[in-house]
Amino acid sequence: MTTALSPGAWPALVLNADYRPLSYYPLSVWCWQDAIKAVFLDRVNIVEYYDKAVRSPGFEIRLPSVVSLRTFVKPTRHPAFTRFNVFLRDRFSCQYCGSRDDLTFDHLIPRSRGGQTTWENVVAACSPCNLRKGGHMPGDVGMWPAQMPFQPTVQDLHQNGRHFPPNYLHESWLDYLYWDTELDP
Repeated sequence: MTTALSPGAWPALVLNADYRPLSYYPLSVWCWQDAIKAVFLDRVNIVEYYDKAVRSPGFEIRLPSVVSLRTFVKPTRHPAFTRFNVFLRDRFSCQYCGSRDDLTFDHLIPRSRGGQTTWENVVAACSPCNLRKGGHMPGDVGMWPAQMPFQPTVQDLHQNGRHFPPNYLHESWLDYLYWDTELDP
């Protein structure tokens, strides 16, 4: 589901067979239609329900708010190299000035100088900083990133994603989200 979540959309949180979300960011959710279809295909267990039901002339079912997969899906160990994941690794902020506006990405070693588009050479940058650095090496213009680029783990991205919760979290989801975080003493 790529649209913004809203209470009226009745999305279902999707958990793996071990009751952990398939992903935290973006949060693994299905629209209610896909959740009902998965129930009928016997691919999921319903864990929690909404108070809302859907009806046909001969059938009624409460909408699931949390479902768990019947079969465990092994999580990937290495996240895909995408623009979104670079931004998530860098917490949606320019690595040169900290701005969160007009983000793009910058090659530390410019492509014109043999730099490649890899985790270890790309950082999130706002357009003004990207233009200012241009095709120069960081030392030539005194622009060093706050955090040197690295290939993140899925856990790194999940940890960063927790700082950017979705705009809608149903109360029935809270017991299944962030339960593996360290508790305050």
